[in-house]
Amino acid sequence: MKYILSLNRCLLAAVLCAAISSGAQEKKESAKGAQPKQGKQQVRLPEGVKALRDLEYVPNGHERQKLDLYLPEKGDKLPLIVFVHGGGWRQGSKEGSPAIRFSGNGYAVASINYRLSQHAIWPAQIEDCKAAVRWLRANAAKYRLDPDRIGVWGGSAGGHLVALLGTTGDVKDFDKGENLKFSSRVQAVCDWFGPADFTLWQDSNSDTLTQLFGGKMTKAQALNASPVTYVTKGDAPFLIMHGDKDPLVAMAHSERLRDALKAAGVEVALDVLPGAAHGTPEFRSEESLAKIAAFFDKHLKSVETGK
Repeated sequence: MKYILSLNRCLLAAVLCAAISSGAQEKKESAKGAQPKQGKQQVRLPEGVKALRDLEYVPNGHERQKLDLYLPEKGDKLPLIVFVHGGGWRQGSKEGSPAIRFSGNGYAVASINYRLSQHAIWPAQIEDCKAAVRWLRANAAKYRLDPDRIGVWGGSAGGHLVALLGTTGDVKDFDKGENLKFSSRVQAVCDWFGPADFTLWQDSNSDTLTQLFGGKMTKAQALNASPVTYVTKGDAPFLIMHGDKDPLVAMAHSERLRDALKAAGVEVALDVLPGAAHGTPEFRSEESLAKIAAFFDKHLKSVETGK
């Protein structure tokens, strides 16, 4: 039994660290927050798109509180997709976002960094994501963005964070800092295999969770960090994608989130990818990306959100 518990603990630590943020192997950041080497992470920009890099969404804040913004040279009041990287909340980078390609199809795209768990414990990570959304709304006119059409997308730890953005639009507890007169609500969520119910993890003393919460995860912390905790009728529509061979984040996370959203009357689809594991190439296939494009087109281009 001790061996099994130890094995489970090691597996969970390996899980959430094996990150998906950009689909390339990333070097682990040091406790001082050094960025992974770039260059290998760079993605070719679509024609007619310009990149604005390292914009501070918290003025004079932490070095991680920055985002890159990809803007089509033409168009006004552009729908926006915000990408949040994964990495077990303790590594990862805004570089190489798979969402960049959407900037060639009439979207503005933001890819954000946030404070990692070695910089600040929970809930700093979701506070930063919300601060980034508020900053983008506050600067919508400057960058030709439509503040009423913001979608979010992320994988693994990033999937967890975007799911929280989708279910906490009416929750003010995580809105801290600047631009508080602007909402952090979003209009569409694409969640790639994000942890959705932290109570599913029996090993609350894993290295990853201990670092995230500053000690052994309590039940109260598990509920506080779980997107399923906050589901209400007014939440954004969700597209959840999960591999049926994922050994790291159990399918039960996505199933519980789907069931909670559905019970609340929120539009949700759970797309199970046969044979896919945690962040494997199936998620970046043309078929998967076409589903994501159709989802965002429906909710950010085809209708007036009124939010």
